Amino acid sequence: MPHDAPTSKLAATRSYGAHVVLYNRQTEDRADVSDRLALEQGLTFVHPYDHPHIMAGQGTAAIELLEDVPDLDILIAPVGGGGLLSGCATAAKALKPAIRIFGVETETSNDWQQSFKKGERVKIPPPDTIADGMRTQQPGALTFPVIREKVEEILLVSDAQVIETLKFMLLRMKILVEPTGAVAPAALFHQAVSAPGSKVGVIISGGNIDAGLLAQLILPG
Repeated sequence: MPHDAPTSKLAATRSYGAHVVLYNRQTEDRADVSDRLALEQGLTFVHPYDHPHIMAGQGTAAIELLEDVPDLDILIAPVGGGGLLSGCATAAKALKPAIRIFGVETETSNDWQQSFKKGERVKIPPPDTIADGMRTQQPGALTFPVIREKVEEILLVSDAQVIETLKFMLLRMKILVEPTGAVAPAALFHQAVSAPGSKVGVIISGGNIDAGLLAQLILPG
């Protein structure tokens, strides 16, 4: 896990009995660290997003949503590495081919939007964003073609909009989300997608946020 991962995520992971190896995402490559550990310790590496099983498993979120609300017109989901969005797009399009699907990332972590425009995977420097789930540098090799085929557009929101949405969800909706979990709702709240009269489903992904950071974000400056 990156050295600057939220302490709540680190604590939760360790509480399940895992041995956490930290790396510096500014100077080290996660794939290199993982490959070395797998080789040295005889481990099996399961990619966190660029793996068919991960993509399929995360796609069940869209299945459950459409089971509850089958008449959705639009589905919006966050995109970091692309496992969640590719899985949800595949499942949603299979169940409802006419559904419109949008991905959302933060402005400073826009590798997906750049890749969409260029038509190939673009790698960016380690991004600085409050949404730590979007600190990936490049779309996945497996997830990119799926998302490019099935997703209409990649939308951008600012960190400030993410924080505003996080505060609204906590204080008004009584839903605790981490910044990454507030990215997709932020696109809707701040009208990044125009959908008058449409029934919109939003994937809210992630509730791991440090208490100290949460207090810092919601208290007036």
